[in-house]
Amino acid sequence: MTLLAVSLPRRCFHSPVRLRRITIHFEISAHDVALVSSFEFLRNPIYRIVDDVSISSAGPVYSVVVAYTGKGPLPEIELDPASLTSVAMLQYLIIERARSFKSVEMAGDILSPLNEGRARLLIGDQAIRFRQKFGDAYQYWDLGGEWSGLGKLPFVYALWLIRPGVVDAKIIADQLRALRDKNLANIDRLIAEEKEFDRAFCYRYYRENLRFSFGEKEKKGLRKFQSLCEKHELLPKRDIALAVV
Repeated sequence: MTLLAVSLPRRCFHSPVRLRRITIHFEISAHDVALVSSFEFLRNPIYRIVDDVSISSAGPVYSVVVAYTGKGPLPEIELDPASLTSVAMLQYLIIERARSFKSVEMAGDILSPLNEGRARLLIGDQAIRFRQKFGDAYQYWDLGGEWSGLGKLPFVYALWLIRPGVVDAKIIADQLRALRDKNLANIDRLIAEEKEFDRAFCYRYYRENLRFSFGEKEKKGLRKFQSLCEKHELLPKRDIALAVV
């Protein structure tokens, strides 16, 4: 299910917190703008950020979790190496708990039961499907909730980025902001059209778990994430300008 995922003519990067069916459409080249993870931006901060639009959370996010059994997340955690932001977020949060973990390959399908002694990082639709399939059979460490509890700031999962050299960046950014506002204004109708997931769940998820702004608090949260990644040598130390448009 992807709220505010924009269908582009060719290809587009999707947020780790993606809701597949709720989309908006407009004609912009995928080579000009893309939805990119915050960690990927911090690794390569050459792009302009569409101001006031992000996919973020300010508390439990529900769809970025570590599933586990027992008293806490186990030393061996199955990871999706493509999910750079969530993996970096997990690494930091584990370090803050004065613990360590070993990343291991997924033993089976992502929606398969956990093997003995294993935990699993789950993201986006797959996290939602896993939780609905197994329910209380496992415990879930919500990384959005853990982040907010430690730093009292939102966590930014993904940003709309515009490549350097695009001359009409402001027009593109204005279109995205307007389309975000249009989708939020029609959220009840869009939820009513959802076929796979329970409507009451979708309402809570969109209204309570996810945020779609990129204001001062989100910017501070992104800066905090950058600083902590640098502190723990997940990113090189450098000054990064948030060039918003």
